[in-house]
Amino acid sequence: MARSRPLASPSARPAHRSSSLVAALATAAGLLVALSPAASAADTTTDLGVDSSLYRPGDLALGNGKVFVSSGDKLVVAGMDGDLLGEVGGLTETSGLATSQDGTRLYAALVGPQQVVEIDTATLEITRSIDLPSYPCPTHLARSGQRLWVGYGCDSNGDGGVIGLDLTVTAPQPTVVASEIAGAPLLAANGSTLVVGQVATSTDHLFVYDVSGTPTLRGEIDGFTHDFGDVGGLAVIPDGSKFFSAASTERRTDLWDADSLERIRSYAGEPATEGFPSSVATSPDGAYVVVGGADGADLVMYDAVTGATIHALDNLAVAGGTGSLVFSGTDVFAVQAASSRRLHLWRVEDITFPASALTLTPPPGGVVNQPLTLTGRLELPGGAAAGAKPLTVTRRLPDGTTETLAGVTTAPDGTFTVTDTPAVGGAYIYAVLWDGDDAVRWSTTSAKVTVKNTSSLTVTGPSQWPVGAALTLSGVLLPTPPPSGWGYPLTVKRTVTNANGTVTTTLPGVPARKNGTYSFSDRPAETGHYTYTVEWVGNAGYTPAKAEHEVEVKQSIE
Repeated sequence: MARSRPLASPSARPAHRSSSLVAALATAAGLLVALSPAASAADTTTDLGVDSSLYRPGDLALGNGKVFVSSGDKLVVAGMDGDLLGEVGGLTETSGLATSQDGTRLYAALVGPQQVVEIDTATLEITRSIDLPSYPCPTHLARSGQRLWVGYGCDSNGDGGVIGLDLTVTAPQPTVVASEIAGAPLLAANGSTLVVGQVATSTDHLFVYDVSGTPTLRGEIDGFTHDFGDVGGLAVIPDGSKFFSAASTERRTDLWDADSLERIRSYAGEPATEGFPSSVATSPDGAYVVVGGADGADLVMYDAVTGATIHALDNLAVAGGTGSLVFSGTDVFAVQAASSRRLHLWRVEDITFPASALTLTPPPGGVVNQPLTLTGRLELPGGAAAGAKPLTVTRRLPDGTTETLAGVTTAPDGTFTVTDTPAVGGAYIYAVLWDGDDAVRWSTTSAKVTVKNTSSLTVTGPSQWPVGAALTLSGVLLPTPPPSGWGYPLTVKRTVTNANGTVTTTLPGVPARKNGTYSFSDRPAETGHYTYTVEWVGNAGYTPAKAEHEVEVKQSIE
């Protein structure tokens, strides 16, 4: 299980936060080598331990303090902290999920068996099975009040539709809402509104029903005119007066009036210039909407009223698209299918809180056993002064191990300094985390510093020399044996100062031998003060080095 999330500080954090700080910053340090945006460290990412052959990631539902994810022949069960709790096995082709109003019952659609099963969310036992022999491939579920809506259909030959089940009846009889639909339609319901999305044809349609009594069609929206499966997600706000649709090919998420069926607004442009929105969910109070795969990010949250982007987050722990989404208080859960087809549960913590931002500026480089300093700043929403905030700093060493450094506290203006003395050469990743508080979302960032070993250079020779005679100087370039890339020639310059002025001449380059030694010759042509300067430019692992030797050239010496 790959995990990444912040630690609760003793004084200010809500009680539900976990304490896996070192894992969080180790993951951030390991993944943010390219200095990715601060918010993309993710909160908790759990490998669900299953492979999926589904086009879309498994469906997702919450109930009784548990998270349920459908996956083939079982349901994976996790806690609200993302930790795996177990599974419900013995199922076949699980697909859509929904929970009862009080969260004590979970309903799962079984495609092949043509059933909907009811599961006790406390005991994880199946309490009843509802057979649907006349309705092939039950795939998608939605609940409103005491009724469960089932979208069924196996392919695009028109055998699909929607039925309703009265959950208060021991053996509910299906009520037909729609039929002769191509494939199993997507569903979303709340209040008195049921939205049905036909997605198995080249032109997608949305059908909106009033389900306050006998289901009645309010109208149809046919503004989706691209490839198969354009409508990827639907969500109805709690009072049923509005609903959202995410259309991947059109790169657009829309808010609709559930009565007039007029589009109220689009999110991230019309259409968006980046991303393919694949899923959508609305917060319990209807104030926010989260979209998977929108605007070039894994997850984007918008202000539902203004359409303003609040967060755009990437999950660096998983390379894959974001599927089913659901709110839980201030958090959001998402199911992601990695490129390997393994399903992951992503918990995004406190997404409804306004964002903080950390910046971290590294020095251009470091030298072994010499202090280096990184500077940064914590910015709060609206430019508010950060004050003294405790930060946690970790360092990933060149061998991949991670250490937690001494804590750092911001100055009143939010600035801070991280000082370290690296003991070995190589690439270091420094990650800084602010754990947030009860009103502002946490943030993290990282920076890379390349630390070099120290090289040294000597040059020796006589201090006096007769003009016109061959002069030899020698020296050593350390360390020995030479590191990779050692074979670059040394640069040699000769500076002569006499009555004629000062002249500097670059002599032919000199290679260092395998043992680091080198030598070169010169024949001074005039008297004066000679300075021979030898330089090595350094390489990826070692610092540059420079040495000088002075010689007085005379007509003759004794």
